[in-house]
Amino acid sequence: NMENENFNNLKMMMDIKVPMSDGICLSTNIYLPKDNLPCPIILQRSPYGSNTEEMVKEAVNFVKEGYGVVLQDVRGRWDSDGEWYPFINEASDGYDTQEWIGKQDWCDGNIGTIGGSYLAMAQWQTAALNSKFLKAMAPKVSYSNFYHDWVYTGGAFQLAFNLRWIGIQMNTRTNQLQYLWLPKENHLIEIMNHLPLIDMDNKAGRTSKPWKDWIQHPSYDEYWKGLNPIEENYEKVSVPVLGISAWYDIFLQGTLNNYIGVKSQGLEPGGSNQKLLIGPWMHFFSGNDQIIGDVDFGEKVKIDIFKEMLNWFDYWLKGKENNIQNEDPVKIFLMGKNEWQTHSDWPIPSTKYKKFYIHSNGKANSSNGDGILNKIIPNENENFDIFKYDPSNPVLTIGGTGPAGGPVVSPVSAGPKNQFEIEKRNDILIYTTNPLEENFEVTGPVQMILYAASDCLDTDFTCKLVDVYPDGFCLNLAQGIIRARYRNSWEKPELLSPGQIYKYTIDMWSTSNLFYKNHKIRIEISSSNFPQYDRNPNTGNVFGLDNKLKIATQQIYHDKLHPSHIILPCIE
Repeated sequence: NMENENFNNLKMMMDIKVPMSDGICLSTNIYLPKDNLPCPIILQRSPYGSNTEEMVKEAVNFVKEGYGVVLQDVRGRWDSDGEWYPFINEASDGYDTQEWIGKQDWCDGNIGTIGGSYLAMAQWQTAALNSKFLKAMAPKVSYSNFYHDWVYTGGAFQLAFNLRWIGIQMNTRTNQLQYLWLPKENHLIEIMNHLPLIDMDNKAGRTSKPWKDWIQHPSYDEYWKGLNPIEENYEKVSVPVLGISAWYDIFLQGTLNNYIGVKSQGLEPGGSNQKLLIGPWMHFFSGNDQIIGDVDFGEKVKIDIFKEMLNWFDYWLKGKENNIQNEDPVKIFLMGKNEWQTHSDWPIPSTKYKKFYIHSNGKANSSNGDGILNKIIPNENENFDIFKYDPSNPVLTIGGTGPAGGPVVSPVSAGPKNQFEIEKRNDILIYTTNPLEENFEVTGPVQMILYAASDCLDTDFTCKLVDVYPDGFCLNLAQGIIRARYRNSWEKPELLSPGQIYKYTIDMWSTSNLFYKNHKIRIEISSSNFPQYDRNPNTGNVFGLDNKLKIATQQIYHDKLHPSHIILPCIE
């Protein structure tokens, strides 16, 4: 319920056709305050329709604060002309739109950009083009590279997200949802079991060219490099950015990469105009959420994200002195302690990286096994662990950075979720510390170094970091995956020699958590996290064409020559 009785200061111009440099016109809705024109403009470009109630409410709230708002359908979607194909037009179309706005008599020459997910990517695509009118951005949950942190992760295909998004929803001009009450064989979970992957879109009754393109480019090749990934362009970026993300978001790593990248390589010395805000949320969040997944993060978690953006734009677009420049640039939510904290940089400069090694007598399978995690380097004759990975019975995704949405959007589990039940499986190896003798803060990037052998030509290895509470609740904090054929290079896959031990580096992205005294630190090692990621069929065949699955026998080593360990970022 908008309290608009006393608010009559709104002028709307709908479906204005804004010409791009190639002549294609994009449908654009404009919301302006009637008085005090010209004014600074907030731009949001979306493939999801520019007239959702949420977007219009936000627009009106900005108008109340003295801003104009421009909402635009991207090329080929909704009321905009042209052909829709994800990613490829957002840099030039976004730049052309900024240049058009800047020259209108209702714009005072200052533009800020907002939006989450695809809409955040669309902002970043224009950042390196440096329109003279673009003065600040506030992207939420954003990518840095289409291959590494959107379509694939660690070489594994982001199945649930990609199928729902490009295989189904974004297939035409308007949203095409696959409702979860449809008959069982039309259900997303059912469709995600279909093989081969390449025609999963057809199984869903759709035909998606990008789906097929993505599957036909499983390595980091010219297709991906040609999409203008922002991380190749940091040195051209000067625009102030407030990057907003979430510990359980599919684009967490993109937001962190962009902050670090522009700070270290951008045009602004020292990157003093870059800011980071990260909460314990999932992909869709309002800032008012207190119970997320299985966790109540307490009253303090609530934050007014609109106000954070408003302060940002007031400073950069209106020149208001409002303390933005005196604040620490990094504001993150420390889980466990359940408090917001600020820092001078990311990763936190005082971070100490500590190695925790895995050990067992060869029976680390499941939470009933004998796996141990500690700081002691293994000795030369320590046993290895064995588990079988059967792709027809994969480890199911329980929480994490998956594509969380409402029940219509995606039936896949995401966020902070209790791992207690899944940890009973024999195809998960579990290594746990003794109860901690004092509080232990882990904030920053997490990495697993794993020595492993498989009897197959290709397979996957996964790792999860878990906080084990004294009452048995097991909270997932960070996760990662590596497709074996990409262990040395994203560009040139190399199959395995069965039985040979290889070293794998699993990037587990980042987290921020206070492990309390008497809690335990745990890691889970396995070979699948389905359906967030596709199941590796273990055959070594061309990606996406397999309709046969093979069982892999995996050996995980932890001896003096092969000291598998997790690297935790510790804050003293």
